[in-house]
Amino acid sequence: MSDPSATPLLDSVPTPEELRRIAPGQLVQVAKELRQEMVSAVSVTGGHLGAGLGVVELTVAIHYVFDTPRDVLIWDVGHQAYPHKILTGRRDRIRTLRQPGGLSGFTRRAESEFDPFGAAHSSTSISAALGFATANKLAGRPGKAIAVIGDGAMSAGMAYEAMNNAQAAGNRLVVILNDNDMSIAPPVGGLSAYLAQIVSSRPFLSLREIAKKFARNLPRPLHSAARKADEYARGMTMGGTLFEELGFYYVGPIDGHNLDHLIPVLENVRDAEEGPILVHVVTQKGKGYAPAEAAADKYHGVQKFDVVSGVQSKAPPGPPSYTAVFADALLAEATRDSTICAITAAMPSGTGLDKFQAAFPERTFDVGIAEQHAVTFAAGLAAQGYRPFCAIYSTFLQRAYDQVVHDVAIQNLPVRFAIDRAGLVGADGATHAGSFDVTYLATLPNFVVMAAADEAELTHMVHTMALHDDGPIAVRYPRGQGTGIAVPATPERIEIGKGRIVREGRQVAILSLGTRLEESLKAADQLDAMGLSATVADLRFAKPLDEALIRKLLVSHEVAVTVEEGAIGGLGAHVLTLASDTGLIDGGLKLRTLRLPDTFQDHDKPEVQYALAGLDADAIVRTVLSALRRNSVGVVEGARA
Repeated sequence: MSDPSATPLLDSVPTPEELRRIAPGQLVQVAKELRQEMVSAVSVTGGHLGAGLGVVELTVAIHYVFDTPRDVLIWDVGHQAYPHKILTGRRDRIRTLRQPGGLSGFTRRAESEFDPFGAAHSSTSISAALGFATANKLAGRPGKAIAVIGDGAMSAGMAYEAMNNAQAAGNRLVVILNDNDMSIAPPVGGLSAYLAQIVSSRPFLSLREIAKKFARNLPRPLHSAARKADEYARGMTMGGTLFEELGFYYVGPIDGHNLDHLIPVLENVRDAEEGPILVHVVTQKGKGYAPAEAAADKYHGVQKFDVVSGVQSKAPPGPPSYTAVFADALLAEATRDSTICAITAAMPSGTGLDKFQAAFPERTFDVGIAEQHAVTFAAGLAAQGYRPFCAIYSTFLQRAYDQVVHDVAIQNLPVRFAIDRAGLVGADGATHAGSFDVTYLATLPNFVVMAAADEAELTHMVHTMALHDDGPIAVRYPRGQGTGIAVPATPERIEIGKGRIVREGRQVAILSLGTRLEESLKAADQLDAMGLSATVADLRFAKPLDEALIRKLLVSHEVAVTVEEGAIGGLGAHVLTLASDTGLIDGGLKLRTLRLPDTFQDHDKPEVQYALAGLDADAIVRTVLSALRRNSVGVVEGARA
């Protein structure tokens, strides 16, 4: 990618401070080497590739022009921040991306002073940058706040809420709209770049300010006409009327890969007294790496790959993913029922709804990054007699909790929530973990909350949801491959609030919710080898609880343990409440709850994360033995003998 005869430059610019010392004419070479380094690193680690390749020149230009980290740079989502990490003192660790103990795949405050604000969920950058800019203004400190936000993230209402309040920050706030799908950009070229440079220049802005002051002294009709003439003149040549109406001075669009265009415009913006300013740059996902440029998804997220061919490593053949099982089950239900609709928030392939969309395009709704709208839209469909399935990752459904409560639960509308990525998610870490959905849903009146233990159970639960018209209902399931159990050709309707006994025993009861069932059965085998007979129950429902089954297990076993892939306040808390309300605790009940720890766990392999969380078979066994030692040492000692 870079000229092999040229002296390497990337080694000489480990931080933006060194970058700003080189000549402008050398920046193109830095960008080429930066792109090459990023491709090389991600080929080893996997991760988000296309977005970062698309902002290489933009990253170089921002750090060259602005005084980072004194000027704070906030990346929306963070998918595109790998080049930023390389240029900000983390190149020596870039091949630890998303690896245990390594760099985060997103921006993270604890990682570097150049990451002033953590990201991973979209559409937060403008609000955060506005906070930084306003704080500087209140404190009388110098410094800009630069938010880089993609056109996809602009589909979320939060971005516009922030822009609507941005005028108070004045010229301390700069928003860079990275338009990488050409979705809102008129043609980009030399004329557009020339106009952008002119309108962002100090002479133009000074003349414009003089004209505005003069116009204020005119009679109101003439003042209004002068203001509109200014807006329309620039709007006709450059676009951006929407952003102007929100109080931003619009500059662009400009070619985000042309440093000769980017540098002078950003310098003008940096020095401008007018503000806040929005700079519209047009980029290409996957830029500079042919396999990524040619890919339909622009290599958004990749496994390890061969740099020369671009061929990604394939996981060994195995069972279908839970996402695929859900997609197939929903397709089957929709074939039988024309009232079933599917809703996704910009994640059709991630949730498996691309299959549904191919079969039923008129019943599929991708609303963009707008989870709040997705939930209330689904509520409206349900109120009109349709059966909407709202498929959203657990971590993203958090963004719509008020709508879940107010628009769905209070009105008892039968919206079906398919909650993907429940539990821990490995390399994406704490920001994408589905830790809280059982806690925040099972606390709501009218809700039914299920967790699938395996692929067959998920198929039955999708069928159960399709037939449930009495109120909101949710099923949660994890990322990744299933257990390999056969999926039933004819799904069965599960009785609401009824669990099942998977293994009969006498002394220990393990009450599992979700895919920890496999580890629960392994734990039962280990306990059996120690002479402790264990019952394993798949409760299926966090709400409503199978109270009859739970009470039976609690009174007939010496110790009971609940196991779930969620935070405190979930299944264990509900079982403890049941035991308290029914007086079972007064009888000396030995009940322990296993759930995710009260921490945000770092990225790692999922099996390692669950072991560290105390949710594998060994941890279940340790918990049982600890409970028995504390209360009846002889039982365990006798079993060992």
